[in-house]
Amino acid sequence: MSIFKDKVLLITGGTGSFGNAVLRRFLNSDIKEIRVFSRDEKKQDDMRHFLQANRENVAHKVKFYIGNVRDRQSVDGAMTGVDYVFAAAALKQVPSCEFFPLQAVQTNVIGTDNVLESAIAHGVKNVVVLSTDKAAYPINAMGISKAMMEKVAIAKGRALGEGAATTICCTRYGNVMASRGSVIPLWVDQITSGKPITVTDPNMTRFMMTLDDAVDLVMYAFEHGHNGDLFVQKAPAATLEVLAAALKRLYKTDTEVKVIGTRHGEKLYETLVTREEMAKAIDMGDYYRVPCDNRDLNYDKFFTEGNEDMARIEDYHSHNTARLDVEGMMNLLLKLRFIREDLGLEEKVKTTEIKSE
Repeated sequence: MSIFKDKVLLITGGTGSFGNAVLRRFLNSDIKEIRVFSRDEKKQDDMRHFLQANRENVAHKVKFYIGNVRDRQSVDGAMTGVDYVFAAAALKQVPSCEFFPLQAVQTNVIGTDNVLESAIAHGVKNVVVLSTDKAAYPINAMGISKAMMEKVAIAKGRALGEGAATTICCTRYGNVMASRGSVIPLWVDQITSGKPITVTDPNMTRFMMTLDDAVDLVMYAFEHGHNGDLFVQKAPAATLEVLAAALKRLYKTDTEVKVIGTRHGEKLYETLVTREEMAKAIDMGDYYRVPCDNRDLNYDKFFTEGNEDMARIEDYHSHNTARLDVEGMMNLLLKLRFIREDLGLEEKVKTTEIKSE
């Protein structure tokens, strides 16, 4: 019997790629109810019809709530009776957040705070907050807002402490392949429509992981997380040049690769765990657990001595992790459902215009 038996799970941003992946994992479990909370009624309606047509035996488990994490009242309306929360609602398109940074703050920081405050008030057992590698040493508005979101979540977890009714922890990931922020669906569309593949910088590296890999960590965080914990998924990385070459080989095409230059707010490589976090990180095999810093504001008793080890520690980033070659990248891409469908390896279950996982 799982810890989720006869429990209620709320997914904020439940119509997004990550929310969908968590939903798929829980549909076949012994969970009682899954609540999908989002602001987009069209995506909710599409999801409802898909479940009724394809998953009729479990569709009754899913309940839909229209609302916005920016609006605490709408969050409260969905939170009553909830046992577990997966907070995935976010603005995550890097260029959009660069031009509208306050919108990123409203959703990613204040919206997450609304979810956490509501969860605490309603006695929710466990909240897992979804973060990104862009929150480590952030240089763009999306990453900065996500870094502040992590700080808010970890501070609330620290304040609650061990043994509290509610546990709050974060999970941080690199590039989740074929999620809505990923370049892979765009490049596949360019290949299939005969257009050049637009690459910003061929030497740019990104962590590569599948949604299913990422959901495994969410499940672990729900079961084993302590207040204020940050869990970070380990992953291999690849250059954009290798990713483009792998897609061209899979789709058996000689499409031109066009270098268009770096976009607003893009990094050459992504850091997944900072040097400061690595100093206290616990290696759990497939991921790192970074416990929160439980020191208080009485600084003097903590900062009389420095940390000599810090100078020898390196942050964990996409330039120094395991590097995929074209063959390895192809094998990872073949784990993506929509690519298997495109290549005729699996029966299509979604319309062609939806290319994210």
